Amino acid sequence: MNFALTGSAAGGSPVVMIVWIVAMIALIYFMMIRPQKKEQKRMNAMLASMEVGDSVVTTSGFYGVLLDITDEDVIVEFGNNKNCRIPMRKAAIAQVEKAGTVSVQAASKTEDKKADEKKADEEA
Repeated sequence: MNFALTGSAAGGSPVVMIVWIVAMIALIYFMMIRPQKKEQKRMNAMLASMEVGDSVVTTSGFYGVLLDITDEDVIVEFGNNKNCRIPMRKAAIAQVEKAGTVSVQAASKTEDKKADEKKADEEA
């Protein structure tokens, strides 16, 4: 009895192995690298569209208003205290809400409240 593994018993032809390697690389690309690049583009677009007066949330969870913007840094004012102005990197900004815009959740709550008031008036 010959227990030595032949080429076909050891894993098939080299073409099948190359196809598996290419398939794994493609899977890694579509599951990990591509979504990361998409998120990076979204963050870069958000940071590029920042303007003075916009409300921001930092990566540490602090809410503030932009006072000044340079190429790499921003100055953010936190709270109502005018003395709490902190310079930080643009990369520390996690979310931007444009000045003068109402968030979608706040707008929907206002519309729901108005609809409830109409129903109460109609029933009375």
